[in-house]
Amino acid sequence: MKTLRLILTQNLGLILAVVLFVALYSIYVALHPNWGLNVVLQNGNETLALIFVGMAQTMAVLVGGLDLSVGPLMTLTNCFGSHVMAGTGGSVVAGVVACLALGSACGCLNGCIIVYGRIQPIIATLATGAIYIGLALLLRPTPGGAIDGDLAWAFTNDINELGMTYGWWGDLGLFGKIPAQPIFLALVVVLVWAPFKRSATGRGAYAIGSNAHAAYMSGVRIDRSKIAAFTLAGFFAACAGVYLTMQMGSGNADAPQAAEYTLRSIATVVIGGTSLYGGSGGVIGTIFGALVLRSISFIFRVVPGDSTFGFVASPLLQPFFEGLILLFAVSLGAARVFRVRNRLSLFT
Repeated sequence: MKTLRLILTQNLGLILAVVLFVALYSIYVALHPNWGLNVVLQNGNETLALIFVGMAQTMAVLVGGLDLSVGPLMTLTNCFGSHVMAGTGGSVVAGVVACLALGSACGCLNGCIIVYGRIQPIIATLATGAIYIGLALLLRPTPGGAIDGDLAWAFTNDINELGMTYGWWGDLGLFGKIPAQPIFLALVVVLVWAPFKRSATGRGAYAIGSNAHAAYMSGVRIDRSKIAAFTLAGFFAACAGVYLTMQMGSGNADAPQAAEYTLRSIATVVIGGTSLYGGSGGVIGTIFGALVLRSISFIFRVVPGDSTFGFVASPLLQPFFEGLILLFAVSLGAARVFRVRNRLSLFT
């Protein structure tokens, strides 16, 4: 019983995010007139980029910082991808690898500036974010470019389409109608996040967020863990950019979109139960935090205009009500902070 209570206490933020998502998405399903797997596929396409950007922000928050460059870096990767992912076959694979390498390099640059320049993360990434948006504008002064149509179709549809487009497998029946996005997300979590979290460097990142001085006195390699965390943040932001390129089929240096993704990434982190003080939480909670955010906007689309609550469907009022719900959701995600008497309780 004691162990169960400890597990529930340590994962309260994640549990709240899951419950909130289930409640909100259930309302969406109940209101949607034609909900089905096609709608789930569309929802997944709209959510995956935010999930990856939220995962990128999580890495910075875990070490006690904020990364304001995740949205601009996603945009830069999108514009770069619209150039290097325009071929077919092996050249597309090389283009995707190049995009991920670019994102990781930019994240590493952020980490090096923060560590060796002794600059606060929020200030350093504010500056580098402006640089990334500038580079994106150089690559795409106007929206344009076109990647391989088969690639865009296969990787933004269900498992059947992914396999049949390239002849990897045939019709898998009902199983094949499952959207491909959860598969991509699971691969990134299992192959990238899980090994990092279990590594000495990953544990060091958590220790830094909990108490950097104590981590240093315990022999944690502070510099290496911080740089690794921001490098991984760049990788996740690049994943968002690559998927956005596949979804849009082109590149667009959209600064307002970059800013919106950056701000929403912070909200997904908080809703998902990761402490803004650092040292606790993880990307699993952030995934559900992003799902909560998207579920809010999904609901507004299907509220009947002639119903009692039809006024929330007005485009002029939607930002207001979305902000209220978001404030409530963020408050739930951060509720733990107000119940503790000692900051150390957040990390035990």
